[in-house]
Amino acid sequence: MEQEVERYAPSTRWFHWIHAAVFLVLLLTGLFLFLPWVSPAAYGGITRLLHRIFAVIFVLAPLIFVMLNSRRSFAFVKEAFSWGRDDIKWFKAAPKYYFGIEPSGMPPQGHINTGQKLYWMTVLLGGVVFLITGFFMWFLKGIVAPGVFQWMVLFHDVAFIAVGSFFMVHFTLSVLHPRMVESMRSMWGGRVSAHYAKTHHAKWYEQEADK
Repeated sequence: MEQEVERYAPSTRWFHWIHAAVFLVLLLTGLFLFLPWVSPAAYGGITRLLHRIFAVIFVLAPLIFVMLNSRRSFAFVKEAFSWGRDDIKWFKAAPKYYFGIEPSGMPPQGHINTGQKLYWMTVLLGGVVFLITGFFMWFLKGIVAPGVFQWMVLFHDVAFIAVGSFFMVHFTLSVLHPRMVESMRSMWGGRVSAHYAKTHHAKWYEQEADK
């Protein structure tokens, strides 16, 4: 039987799927609010209510997870914002990798690769923008100056486009790309083969082996 290593703890996997489901609801309901002519009947009704309910969950879920897993959470954020030469090399090699080159041709990666770093940076920064602008849009409408409110709406929409676009790329690669099968499997069972860890996340695998 091929050797396997744990990639994601159960709590991380639960958080991932819960937050992904919540974000998907926000994405769909936000789309109706962003493009009201898609579904005029939903504008200002159930769609807005669902968007606000799930926005609360979107904020509370990470806070609860961080409180219960603070060390792991801060290590993840630190890695997402830590960049070096191997990340530049990864970007240069990425097109060939996704369209044919063997993983051995890629620079060694940590627990998350450069593409995942970029995705999670967008999600984390976008989440902060959602939190700030959403607060203004929900609780300060009619209180702040109209110009300020419109800027909040604009920033909220820009973050929606950015995070939504990256989410679709993330979803497509995770579900459809043949080389992401083990990565997807690890989000269900938590483990990947040692071979996959060595070829896709060599830095992380070596760190785990040294423990």
